[in-house]
Amino acid sequence: MKKLFYTFLLVCCSVLLINAQELRSPDGNLTMNFSVQNNGIPTYRLTFKGKDVIKLSNLGLELKDETPPVKFGTEMGMKSESDNEKTSLYDNFVVMDNKTATFDETWQPVWGEVRNIRNNYNELTVTLNQKGTDQNILIRFRLFNDGLGFRYEFPQQKNLNYFVIKEEKTQFAMPGDITAYWIPGDYDTQEYDYTISKLSEIKGLFHSAVTDNSSQTQYSETGVQAPLMLKSNDGLYISVHEAALVNYACMNLNLDDKNMIFESWLTPDAKGDKGYMQTPCTSPWRTVIVSDDARDILSSKITLNLNEPCKIQDVSWIKPCKYLGVWWQMITGMSSWSYTNELSSVQLGITDYTNVRSNGTHGATTKRVKEYIDFAALHGFDGVLVEGWNIGWEDWFGHSKDYVFDFITPYPDFNLSEIRDYAKSKGVKMIMHHETSASVRNYERHLDQAFRFMKDNGYDAVKTGYVGNIIPRGEHHYSQWLVNHYQYVLEKAAEYKIMVNAHEAVRPTGICRTYPNLIGNEAARGTEYQAFGGSKPNHTSILPFTRLIGGPMDYTPGIFEMDISKLNPNNKSHVNSTLANQLALYVTMSSPLQMAADLPENYNRFLDAFQFIKDVALDWDDSKYLEAEPGEYITVARKAKGKNNWFVGNTCGEKGFTSNINFDFLNPEKTYIATIYADAKDAHYKTNPQAYTIRKAIVTYKSKLTQQSAPGGGYAISIFEVTDKSQTKGLEKL
Repeated sequence: MKKLFYTFLLVCCSVLLINAQELRSPDGNLTMNFSVQNNGIPTYRLTFKGKDVIKLSNLGLELKDETPPVKFGTEMGMKSESDNEKTSLYDNFVVMDNKTATFDETWQPVWGEVRNIRNNYNELTVTLNQKGTDQNILIRFRLFNDGLGFRYEFPQQKNLNYFVIKEEKTQFAMPGDITAYWIPGDYDTQEYDYTISKLSEIKGLFHSAVTDNSSQTQYSETGVQAPLMLKSNDGLYISVHEAALVNYACMNLNLDDKNMIFESWLTPDAKGDKGYMQTPCTSPWRTVIVSDDARDILSSKITLNLNEPCKIQDVSWIKPCKYLGVWWQMITGMSSWSYTNELSSVQLGITDYTNVRSNGTHGATTKRVKEYIDFAALHGFDGVLVEGWNIGWEDWFGHSKDYVFDFITPYPDFNLSEIRDYAKSKGVKMIMHHETSASVRNYERHLDQAFRFMKDNGYDAVKTGYVGNIIPRGEHHYSQWLVNHYQYVLEKAAEYKIMVNAHEAVRPTGICRTYPNLIGNEAARGTEYQAFGGSKPNHTSILPFTRLIGGPMDYTPGIFEMDISKLNPNNKSHVNSTLANQLALYVTMSSPLQMAADLPENYNRFLDAFQFIKDVALDWDDSKYLEAEPGEYITVARKAKGKNNWFVGNTCGEKGFTSNINFDFLNPEKTYIATIYADAKDAHYKTNPQAYTIRKAIVTYKSKLTQQSAPGGGYAISIFEVTDKSQTKGLEKL
């Protein structure tokens, strides 16, 4: 009997060991515990330095029941015990196997915030078998020093080949009623201002947080979007997102505000289904980045590390780009995208534009574009973007129109060949614009022809757009079908050696590591909204903690005239930012694609401040986050790739900020000249936004700076190595 008891105890211990696993980060600060709970439900828990990050949370998926209709003679309304087996991939599991591994490498991105990225994690892979169905799934966990990534993997097998996802049931149980920096959950847009509140307050604030957009679909009063930034009551900063979103629906989050548990909420297709899968396949990675220092959230590279290495063999054609554009004058209403006011309906191939008069407000004219090319060439910009150059803009929006653009036919006042040759003579590259009006089917029909047209005319980069409700009708911007479309465009562009800047597409998830020709995305509330009534002054001190976790944003900064009525008397909007703040954005919101978005006429009024936009780098050897608090302030220093020059940027919110930094990131053997572009003492984003000062000083690695930033303000610093001592004559040492 004693021997039998010992055998029973040994078996029980073995079962406990195989059903509960602990994984620690390489530095030991993070601990992830996996276990299979009662009813065979897989769970995980995450702690940081002994503090709860994610409390015990369930894992799994619910499948769509695709059982054939009940045959005649079967009793209706009776549910057999096997019905749940057909839809559940969330319970009745036992652990069949688990494996651990350690990985440590350093790799170099084609472009980015740093030259070298370390990818170091400990891994646990658990194989689960579902009793009754004999279906297997794997859950792979990777624990880094700064967070956790995990995903579901579905091997090819006899009992699981094709399946339809009804919902993913991944949970993120929060450590209490903590603070969230959130935007409303939506299947079609992320273009919202952020709300800061306790989790318990989301439902009460939800409707006021929803503002108008050209296409939007909310699903729950407690639904929010990823990347989601959170701050716990005991000082932990937590980011929840996903990485490597491929052939899968975009993940939103829905909050159970009684228990403070977020659960994944996938974007459905036109039928309401949330994913069509064929084994072998995987889900995207679900990510939780955590630290007790907000700066670590900004410097984390988990999202990139969880993506596949670069699949483009020759990347020599992928180059960071600083550009101007015939854009802001249309956004503000100063000019129009359309050529004429005489046509209320356009049919491509039938409408004859030679028989109608120009409206006189069309922005994309040969004369105007040449002015932009001249300004770009004079100031050393790489490219010029032109919107509204192609026929079809008269009725492009709001008509659910399928054949809306052909992407190759210019308006009569846009001489494409003349502009092409003129830009080439000036050493400026033209950037193509492909607005689809969300007619995705039409774009795919024309894609090869449009890309060939670009290459034939010297365009190496394209800005795509998906404004409006998606065609095929009923699809959403973030459903699996659309995610696959964006990936198709990206990969097709790579075949033609074209760089892509996608607007109104799904928010990025680190795909730019695998396809670095994705040099920009919008997928958030950008500068254009400053001309649509304005954005909150703290908006750009939140975006790096949220949207930018997945990849760089084409935010289109550089607005110098904040009173939009000076461009369009009928537009009373105000840009809620100081001029110095606009300069700082080129550093705090790093991107290999940066636009100087204002009109050349406005830059000519402030050429001394414009110098910083000309000087600032696009690609970096190193980045140092010096100060950070979401919604309050961000200060970052970046070293230009291949040079000894550094650039510093600080932005802040409504309260203003006193920044205190030192320059110990500089080479101790070098001396530098710092040019500091700062808010004047009386600057304010609303009442005195164009008040700024510029001063120069000598700096070394021992220098320190205390700098005041106005409400909605900031500062920018260019730091150039001294190559001739005469450069320092008359300058004070900081």
